[in-house]
Amino acid sequence: MKRLTATPATSAPAEHGEGPIWDAATAELVWVDITAGLVRRGRVDGDDVVDVAQHRGGGTVGFVVPVEAGGWLLGADGGITRLSADGEADVLVELAGEGGSAEAGGTRMNDGGCDRAGRFFGGTMAFDERPGAGSLHRLDLDGTVRTVLDGLTVSNGLGWSPDDRTMYLSDSGAKQVWALDYDPATGTSGQRRVLLDFTDDPDGVADGLTVDDEGCLWTALWGGGQVRRYSPDGDLLAVVEVPAENTTSCAFAGDLLVISTSVHGMDDAARAARPDAGKLFTVRPGVSGPPANPYRGPLTALRET
Repeated sequence: MKRLTATPATSAPAEHGEGPIWDAATAELVWVDITAGLVRRGRVDGDDVVDVAQHRGGGTVGFVVPVEAGGWLLGADGGITRLSADGEADVLVELAGEGGSAEAGGTRMNDGGCDRAGRFFGGTMAFDERPGAGSLHRLDLDGTVRTVLDGLTVSNGLGWSPDDRTMYLSDSGAKQVWALDYDPATGTSGQRRVLLDFTDDPDGVADGLTVDDEGCLWTALWGGGQVRRYSPDGDLLAVVEVPAENTTSCAFAGDLLVISTSVHGMDDAARAARPDAGKLFTVRPGVSGPPANPYRGPLTALRET
């Protein structure tokens, strides 16, 4: 089994860094700071990521994807927001049954992505992480929004196999990563099956994920200070050690793996022990990955079914 160690980038740390993506159209690394409600943009310089800009996207921003027509689409607060190239945020739809404050037991968008066709998928979770309060929603190419999975806890990392026939979804609350048969023509998925189970893993639970060009999964471990590579059959192939306890997600910028981390929930002693926590980390693992798929649907007249 291959073992590697990631090194910190010079970009400024986040409170709750998450969801890095490589935006091929802008040649930028884009990620979010969930609790700060920010979208962060960076330039890859060798093995480093250098800050370019940041934009306010909402009260909380769970994830970001590029838009084919320009700008980005966000899973923000309890709905979907368009962020223009000049940083203007415009709420497109507030999802029924989602949103609200933490004090009132509300939910928020957490993680998501687009399939190759350009459909947008966004998962949710309750602020208090209560079981069964999360869902997975799909924004189709005709502007229709529908709930495709419910009863989740912390809907998290999302990705597809290179042939688009398998969708991967992690639920950090259930401590599992599922594989689902996927129909790329319709955007529908079949019954989920457990691919990875972290119930008894002492190193943490699955958080965000990405899929490399060889079809293997890279899964960040919240609480474990690791990113792990697994085969499509669930065999452990590599471990990247990250000097930050809460690794949250990862993405490829060509053959550079970029890893996001968080200090959310850490006390002062834990932060002092992990001074680079909250930063992006990078490593070259000897394999490449694709850029983020852009959203290709309409940006107005969205409707729920």
